[in-house]
Amino acid sequence: MLKTGHMCQKDSIVPMISAKSVTKILIVAVPETAGSALYGMLDVLLSAGNLWQTLVRVEADHHGFDVQIVSPELHPFSCGHGIPVQPHCSLQDKPEADVIIVPELWLGPDESIHGRYPALMSWLVERYQQGACIYSACSGAIMLAESGLLDGCEATSHWGYQDLFRNQYPEVKFRPEPNLVLAGREGRIVTAGGTTSWHDLVLHIIARHYNPEEALRIAKVYLLKWHDEGQLPFETLVRKTLHADSIVGHCEDWLTEHYREHDAIRQLIGLAGIPERSLKRRFKQATSSTLIETIQKLRIEEAKRMLETGSDAIDEISASVGYEDASFFRRLFKRLSGLTPGQYRKLFQPLMGTIRL
Repeated sequence: MLKTGHMCQKDSIVPMISAKSVTKILIVAVPETAGSALYGMLDVLLSAGNLWQTLVRVEADHHGFDVQIVSPELHPFSCGHGIPVQPHCSLQDKPEADVIIVPELWLGPDESIHGRYPALMSWLVERYQQGACIYSACSGAIMLAESGLLDGCEATSHWGYQDLFRNQYPEVKFRPEPNLVLAGREGRIVTAGGTTSWHDLVLHIIARHYNPEEALRIAKVYLLKWHDEGQLPFETLVRKTLHADSIVGHCEDWLTEHYREHDAIRQLIGLAGIPERSLKRRFKQATSSTLIETIQKLRIEEAKRMLETGSDAIDEISASVGYEDASFFRRLFKRLSGLTPGQYRKLFQPLMGTIRL
């Protein structure tokens, strides 16, 4: 892995960068790239300065973005789901740019890209050192992590890659909850969260490298919503952890059936057949969660399902999942999901109703 010596910090406010007459943007494409993010960002960025203006019949601004696709090789290829890609330039052309974007990659949560695209990794580091701003969407952050650009930095990606970052890139301070995380000197590295968080990323890029007013106009034209709630409401709290501890595996299975019971931990300790301290230590080592954290996640995940599909009162849902203290339930729900139970219902129940139609 390439190492960089830059200091990293999350910037709370990043000033708009003064744009030249035309800002050169390169979007990286490889066979693992998701076509929706690649062509979605290409289309939206090329619309800055002209699409809104065309719709309202005013003169277009021709000082916007020059956007091209860059790949390790110039020949055509297919990216994720067989979507064709014809690069505008290759790494052999030694392309320079003000902005480089690494879109989403089709990667499994246990997959590795170690050793892939060494020339591309070197080029990303070189471009950053020469002053370019580097952006990633969703799992594109894995490529930045592999390059070493995220060492010591806060970063985000799809919440489904938490374990991948923990296991493969422990030097990256992974944060699953925000939609955008800014890091590096002057905030020149920005990572975006899961899948359609590229919407937020592209609006950020337009606001920063063009102007905020144009970002707002583009959001109106494309009906893009800024996800200020972050990723937590969309994250599943219950995921199967890969490990070889059979006792812990049996405990996990038992908890999925008995998590509502008020003395679930006491019962589990009695059933495990090993000392309490050993069970708690092995459980945390295998799953990265304590027993109580696992029970809380199981209960809140069930509460989310009930909020999505039913009309029970919040207090009733609290009692149903195992919490007689509804105020504690509300605080725990907000901490784990990022929203109050009422806000969560408002966000997801209309969607579920639409799906049922």
